[in-house]
Amino acid sequence: MNDTSYDLVPLKAPRTAGWLLKTTAALLEQRFPGHAIAEKLLRDVGIQRFRDAPCSDPLLQVHPLFSDGPAPPHSGPCQPPSDSVAPPDEYPFQSAWALSRAYREGRTTPVKVAERLIEHLTNTEATPTPLGAIISMKADEILSQGQSATERYAQGTPIGPLDGVPVGVKDELDQTGFPTTVGTGFLGTHPAVEDATVVARLRAAGALLIGKLNMHEIGIGVTGINPHHGAARNPYNRRHMTGGSSSGSGSAVGMGLCPIAVGADGGGSIRIPASLCGVVGLKATYGRISEHGAAPLCWSVAHVGPLGATVYDVALAYAIMAGPDPFDLHTRYGPEVDLNDLSSADVHGLRIGIFEPHFQDADDAVVEWCTRAVDALCARGARRVPIEIPQLGLLRTAHMVTIVSEMLHSMNPHLAKDRTRFGYDVRMNLALGQRLTQADYIKAQRMRPALFEHFNKAFETVDVIVTPSTGCTAPLIRKDALKTGESDLVTLDKIMRFSPAANLTGLPSISIPVGYDDAGLPIGLQVMGPAWSESRLLKVGLCLERCTNRQAPDGYLTHV
Repeated sequence: MNDTSYDLVPLKAPRTAGWLLKTTAALLEQRFPGHAIAEKLLRDVGIQRFRDAPCSDPLLQVHPLFSDGPAPPHSGPCQPPSDSVAPPDEYPFQSAWALSRAYREGRTTPVKVAERLIEHLTNTEATPTPLGAIISMKADEILSQGQSATERYAQGTPIGPLDGVPVGVKDELDQTGFPTTVGTGFLGTHPAVEDATVVARLRAAGALLIGKLNMHEIGIGVTGINPHHGAARNPYNRRHMTGGSSSGSGSAVGMGLCPIAVGADGGGSIRIPASLCGVVGLKATYGRISEHGAAPLCWSVAHVGPLGATVYDVALAYAIMAGPDPFDLHTRYGPEVDLNDLSSADVHGLRIGIFEPHFQDADDAVVEWCTRAVDALCARGARRVPIEIPQLGLLRTAHMVTIVSEMLHSMNPHLAKDRTRFGYDVRMNLALGQRLTQADYIKAQRMRPALFEHFNKAFETVDVIVTPSTGCTAPLIRKDALKTGESDLVTLDKIMRFSPAANLTGLPSISIPVGYDDAGLPIGLQVMGPAWSESRLLKVGLCLERCTNRQAPDGYLTHV
């Protein structure tokens, strides 16, 4: 595994939606001609090159990050970010810090915010083109939480900086009293009886939980088009996609419904909607944030994490959500959770790794704004360092094999009885997954340590690796996809071009808003770091936030 050329060639296949997607999915589910169609589609995503690639590495460990060493000690929860990290009063997006301060100063109350939010959702979701971010809420429960938080502020005993602040939860995680449908129309027939660990931690911190947020069905797509719950729509233009699979999370934060939302990321599903919806999204190091209570869709590449209106919001949510959990043994490997690097936005001396052919492999507007962002960091003391990351094409295919195989396994209990209840795009992807072999999955896992080492080698000479977050801005939602979903490999490839590496390796990565294309659609910059460097990534994000002219979308909901 020593090829150092840029091998990430664009994927090509015809787009299908509507009746054509229905027909293709049905044919793929048959032995004939399904096998022939599947083999053609798998060749389109590079499976033969992957199968032919030499690999002599043994299958040594579950994940390339893990070692056999003892678990490091932890002294307790991470301290929240300081007020110096919070955005200024005139900032166009309303942060948790601004709400908390307004509560303390008596300019509003959590119950008033709850009432305004319920009124807004009731009115806007009844329009011909609803935002589609929230799929389930309970007005009485929202009001009850708001009343409790209001009483705490009146008594001078707020729990902390998140008390009374609206937070949404992706419908991939359990929240007491709500079913976890995972974006389907048939799973989650009964309400969850306990919160997922991260939801419990947010609730204990006083978060005003507003309900369950939309997602791409079972997380196996990145458009946010859901035939069961309706499409989540981009706050900057409702004719455009949010990205996915944490589509409702990106949309809700982008429109101001909540300054923080919980997402989940198996191949970019936090960072992609964050980028396309103009907000901040953090995928932490694998094992840094507990997966307990999240649907086990793709366990070896999955990450729960926050999306936020500002870097402060993401840092606050991360400080609350991260850390060891006895219900998730993967969380035992990390060092102490801290925000030490976030004490300032100083990036002087930061070494920014750029693999130029990869960085340039995006639409012109995306490359232009991301280049400006790197220039801004360099103007503040950082410096560019050229790097090479070999075998990105193989990495993309190894990730695809891994995530599709694991999702297929997680859905296997439902395929015999409920196959036809999935959306057609999901049925097509699961049918393709059935054509992958055990040997494909095992080979992908054997490749992971060597692919991981390509990044470790780069991090010997740089502090972060920077790329665009996505290869394009938010694509249009086509009407023929609303009821069936769609299969569009060309668009999927552009949206996901830069994200899977952080999932296959488990390394942390953040998307930061850095600009807008000529149509006013947001553009994000992705910053990736070595294991456990979340604080560093947040500092880079803070620096970019302070030198970027961000613009809230029309109709943005302000609570104060």
